[in-house]
Amino acid sequence: MEVSKEIMKMLQSVLLLWLFTISTVVDGYLIKVDAHDEECFHEWIAMGTTFSLTFEVAEGGFLDIDVKVIGPGNDMIYNGDRESNGKYTFAARVDGVHKFCFSNKMSTMTPKIIMFSMDIGEKPKEGIADTEGTVVYCEDHNNLQEMIKKLGTGLKGIKHEQDYMGVRERVHRAINDSTNSRVVLWSFFESLVLVAMTLGQVYYLKRFFEVRRVV
Repeated sequence: MEVSKEIMKMLQSVLLLWLFTISTVVDGYLIKVDAHDEECFHEWIAMGTTFSLTFEVAEGGFLDIDVKVIGPGNDMIYNGDRESNGKYTFAARVDGVHKFCFSNKMSTMTPKIIMFSMDIGEKPKEGIADTEGTVVYCEDHNNLQEMIKKLGTGLKGIKHEQDYMGVRERVHRAINDSTNSRVVLWSFFESLVLVAMTLGQVYYLKRFFEVRRVV
């Protein structure tokens, strides 16, 4: 009976640690950015918190977009031009609102479809001081917790990779369908030209022999 209670306590501890691990905020979006337009998203992030941005241009033009990550006070954290996809991780330098912007201002008429996700990590743990002034951290650095954290990070990475591969598959399928349609239309056009040339030659030869017979 005591063994069962200990097992139940262990399972409860594992469950709590698991819930603590997966408490990271993950937001996924699918947006449309029109030509000469820019879309920005805002997120408040605490100093020292790690955050990542994963994006993929799914449709539109040359599948490129300008990307900016701007910190508080217009601090330029990242600036990328004409990128098709990317996966970047940063650490917040100060507390405040961070902006994630996708700009399609370089496009003259083609809108872009973008899938992206923002992964906001956990806020850094604050220590508490004991009676002797020594900082004591609340987080229990044991092997089980570290293993669960690695597992949670791996699962989130797999999910992001699956989303990325899904978008890539849709993009390549659209390209293949477009190429196949163009090949079919071109073959149909060539067939029409060939039939027209054949009929023209038959008509010309028929007229030629009719003229010779009259003479």
